[in-house]
Amino acid sequence: MIVTQAYRFALDPTERQVVALLRHAGAVRVAYNWALARVKANLSQREAERSYGVEDLTPAFGWSMYSLRKAWNQAKNDVAPWWAQCSKEAYATGLDQLATGLKNWSDSKKGRRKGRPVGFPRFKAKNKAVKSCRFTTGAIRLDGRTHVVLPVLGRIKTHESTRKLARRIEAGTARIKSATVRLDAGRWYVAFSVEVERPDAAPARPDAVIGVDLGVKTLAVFSDG
Repeated sequence: MIVTQAYRFALDPTERQVVALLRHAGAVRVAYNWALARVKANLSQREAERSYGVEDLTPAFGWSMYSLRKAWNQAKNDVAPWWAQCSKEAYATGLDQLATGLKNWSDSKKGRRKGRPVGFPRFKAKNKAVKSCRFTTGAIRLDGRTHVVLPVLGRIKTHESTRKLARRIEAGTARIKSATVRLDAGRWYVAFSVEVERPDAAPARPDAVIGVDLGVKTLAVFSDG
């Protein structure tokens, strides 16, 4: 049986690595805010055209992750000329967050999403936005029991041993799918999403038989002999 499990480790990055981590978190915010601005401008333009009775409206700006990524790649040299300093996964993180937020808002508005109403996505403020970045491709691995390796960021020391995950990977019963770095209460952490192979649970009493008696005063009475 394959299950997905998270492994979280505190990090001890160097000063230079802290700067790189913050740069990646900033790249997430830049891509998100740029794409949200494009979406809002497009919606406003189309709404204005409708109010003036324009029939041939400006084409809708795509909200899917694919559309947002394509538009970003076409504009990134002008929007963020320093984009090569960060992993492409940083920008993908921001665009994916926006695509998810827009879908949740749309589904909520149309009654397709249960729970409390979801508001339209807001811009991320520099000092208030959660500082994080998710990696799904590239060099994502453990290095011994005391370091992790992430795209562009390179080899980062961990504050604690990674042996629990390392042992599973070495045994061939675990595979890292993604990694997310996050600043939490002043400390950086990395959380790995891992596919773990576990033995199927065997029933404790495979031959047991249970009877169910439905009643009026008591909904159900179980008897296993």
